[in-house]
Amino acid sequence: MSTDSYRSGSIQSSRTGFLVSPSGASRPARPAQLDPAILDHLSGGLDPEKVSEMSHASAAALLDRVHHTEDPQVVRRVITLVDTEGVDVIAQLWSDAEPDSLPGIMWRLYMLRTWMQRNREHIARLWRLGEPVATTASAIAGVDETPDASDIARTADSILSGAFTGDFAVALDRASAFTDVIATGLRLQARRITVKERETTARDGERGTLHEAQTRAARLMHTAANLLTTSRDFREGAHLWRRGRLE
Repeated sequence: MSTDSYRSGSIQSSRTGFLVSPSGASRPARPAQLDPAILDHLSGGLDPEKVSEMSHASAAALLDRVHHTEDPQVVRRVITLVDTEGVDVIAQLWSDAEPDSLPGIMWRLYMLRTWMQRNREHIARLWRLGEPVATTASAIAGVDETPDASDIARTADSILSGAFTGDFAVALDRASAFTDVIATGLRLQARRITVKERETTARDGERGTLHEAQTRAARLMHTAANLLTTSRDFREGAHLWRRGRLE
C-alpha cells in the first residue's frame, strides 16, 4: 500500500493523525444545524476569545439537539455535515479547540469519520494487519476481525452517530480503540517495508532504494504516532465526559 493516501488530496498528516484540508471543501457553507448568528459573526472576524466561546456553545447545542430528537433525518444530516456542507465552517469553530474540550473532541470525531470514509480500503488493510496484535479492540470498536472497505465506512458512521444518539463516552472509547489498531497496523507496515528493503539490498547490493524505503517507513511511523496521540485524546475525553467535565 502506498503512503500517498495519507498525504495527498484533502487528507494530510497532522498532530491529530488525520486532517481534512479546508481547501478540500467545494464552497463555504451555512449548515442549517448551526446557528446562523454564529456564522454571521465568524464571517466578520471575531477575536479568539469570542470564537472559543462560540465553539463550546455550538458543540454543546448540536449535541443536545440530536440527543433530543427522534427524527433519523436530523441525525443523518448532522453526521454528514462535513460531506454536505464542507469542512470550512466547523474548522473555523472547532479545529483550534483543545482536545480535552467538547468542541475539540467533536472536531476529532468528525475528522476520524471523514478520514475513514475517504481511505476505507487502505484502512481495512491496516486493520487486518494491526488487529491481531490488539486483542480486545474488535469488541470495543465494534469491527469484524477482517473488515472490508464497506465495513470501515459503516463503522465510521456508527462511531459518530453513537456519539450523538448513544453514550458519548462509549463512542469515544470506540474511536480510541479503532485508532489504536490503525496505528499498530501502520507501525507493522513500516517495519515490513524496512525489513524487505534491507533483505533486497543485502541480496542484490543495491542501496539506492533503501533510503526511499526508510523515508516511507518514517512517514508511516509519524502518522502512527499522531494517531496514538489522538487515541489518547479520545480516551481522556471519555474519562472527562463520565466525570461531567468535558465542556
